[in-house]
Amino acid sequence: MPKYRIIVDLSDRMLYLLDGNIVVRGFPIGVGKMLTKTPRGEFTIINKQENPGGPFGAFWMGLSKPHYGIHGTNVPSSIGREVSHGCIRMYNEDVLQLAELVPIGTQVTIRR
Repeated sequence: MPKYRIIVDLSDRMLYLLDGNIVVRGFPIGVGKMLTKTPRGEFTIINKQENPGGPFGAFWMGLSKPHYGIHGTNVPSSIGREVSHGCIRMYNEDVLQLAELVPIGTQVTIRR
């Protein structure tokens, strides 16, 4: 059974899914803008919600830091850019694939 964890690399705007220490998938992301930077550190996924409404696209995965999460977007052109209020944005099809693979409790490392 895979032991998944996530590394978010803010400098290359990519989210990496790892099984142990092996990168299984890489996804392009949008990150926080200058005044609302994405927080760095160690977090866990604490909840999941399909079709959360608003700007969160097809899926929301909340992080252990309140008000921050990994989510889809209704603005695909924002991927690869510094545009969010600190959350990690993914293409809707990518966030749905990721959400299927990772359970609540998955470790998320956000680094520069």
